[in-house]
Amino acid sequence: MTQLVLATRNVGKVRELRQLVSQVPQLADLEILSVGEDFPQVEETVESGVTFEQNASLKAHAVARATNLPAIADDSGLCVDILGDCPGVFSALWSGTHGADQANIDLLLAQTIDVPIEQLTARFVSCVVLALPDGTQRVHFGEVRGHLTRDQRGTNGFGYDPIFELPDGRTLAQVTDAEKNAISHRGNAFRAVLPDLVTLLS
Repeated sequence: MTQLVLATRNVGKVRELRQLVSQVPQLADLEILSVGEDFPQVEETVESGVTFEQNASLKAHAVARATNLPAIADDSGLCVDILGDCPGVFSALWSGTHGADQANIDLLLAQTIDVPIEQLTARFVSCVVLALPDGTQRVHFGEVRGHLTRDQRGTNGFGYDPIFELPDGRTLAQVTDAEKNAISHRGNAFRAVLPDLVTLLS
């Protein structure tokens, strides 16, 4: 059995990748491990990059070296057009505290309070890097476009999901997990890396 390590402690990301891999018959023998579940001794990687690709690459290569196994990492964020693609790579830190979802939302809404709602176009972007212990890598991007909304709607998401409105009028926090996986930026990026995993097994 071939093993792959997902460079995250986020159980949601692990579940998402396992679900995607389970749908590919050629990957039936691939075991998805994670830093959080299987390698807790591996230290957190400092995300010192200024692009999604740089941060994902830093994490993937660090875990590949530490475990001597192929590793996958992603870096994702919200890019608001009127703000020059900010918060971008600083999405989780926008309010100054990592992962303070409500504070990040409050700050972003305050910064765009005078912007006409029709101009609040935005996109979620994800970069996924597959790194091998020998230093080689494969890079894939995914995105989903929408609009910011001034009211928070839905409880099934995290981060900026409650204020990111899809073309059908629902926010990302109002869709089911299966629906989100089918259209999300990270789901799109993970799906793009699946052929690389098939090649890895062949």
